[in-house]
This record gives sequence, structure tokens and C-alpha cells, in this order.
Amino acid sequence: MDLSKQDLWVFGYGSLMWNPGFPFREAVTGRLYGYHRDLCIWSRHYRGDAEQPGLVLGLDRGGSCTGVSYRVAAADRRAVLAYLQQRELFTDIYHAVCKPVQLHGGRKITALSFIVDRAHGQYTGRLAVNEVSRIVAKARGRRGANREYVLNTLAHLQAMGFPCRRLQQVAEGLNGARRSRG
Repeated sequence: MDLSKQDLWVFGYGSLMWNPGFPFREAVTGRLYGYHRDLCIWSRHYRGDAEQPGLVLGLDRGGSCTGVSYRVAAADRRAVLAYLQQRELFTDIYHAVCKPVQLHGGRKITALSFIVDRAHGQYTGRLAVNEVSRIVAKARGRRGANREYVLNTLAHLQAMGFPCRRLQQVAEGLNGARRSRG
């Protein structure tokens, strides 16, 4: 079977949900089982720098994760894969793997998903919520403030009707940090 002639599904769980950056035919909410969303990756480029690293989301083992699955036309497959290689895989922190996703409505598809590599030096493990909030509040990188990334992701999850308790707790910590600075 020639996969290059088939549409490609891509699972977005962080900024890909609100800024995919590639053409797609369909966007459907869905759930990936066996992995959860967490701010578990040091960012020294996009959402932080060498002196003040930020944190970005990864799919880590355990639980499940709601996100957006994008169906990419077969004709766009090669260009989208090249784009995602540059955007998501430039530091090798993720393993790009195809995983089953259950779409809203019950349909099951296989989607390209970016799973965190726990052996990579950028992997933080599970940090305490107050530590995550402290890091995110201070960090800024090439793509902007770390705070903006977290709050945009949370807002999109809430708009889709899928609350994320951990991100909500981080956001509450960010609001507390803002009030304490005055």
C-alpha cells in the first residue's frame, strides 16, 4: 500500500490546535488514549531562552488526551510532513508515531502524534504545578511569552468544551504571580 497516496491525519494537543500552520481538509476533536498532555519539555527557543527556559507541552505516558485531529489531503502530505519536521522535530524531543485516535462521534482513525522522548535532555518529568507556573510566568522566546502559549491552549480547550485541570491550575498560578508582582 502506497501511503503517500492516502490522506494523513495529524493529532494536535497544544499549539497545533490553535495554530496548525498547514492546510487541512477536516478538523475534528478526538481523544488519544495512553498519553496525557503536560508541560514537560524545556523550551530554549520558542517559549524561552538559554537563560530563562520556558515549558511547552508534550504527550507523556498514561491517561488520555483530547485534541484536534486534522485530515490532510494526500496531495499536501509531503509538504505538511516537511513542515511538521521543521516545527516539531528540530530538537528530537518528540517521537513522531502513528497512534489510534477516537474522533468525536465515534469514528476511529490513525493519526501522526508527537510523543515526548523521556530520555531526551529537554524532558522535565512531572513538575509541581507551582513550579510550572513560576517558570511559565518568567519565560519568553522567539514565538512570544510562555504565558501566552499556556493561556491560548487552555482557552481553546475550554472553547471546545474539554477542560484541562492541570493547565487550569497552572493558569491560576500565573494569575497569582501577576497579582503578587503588583
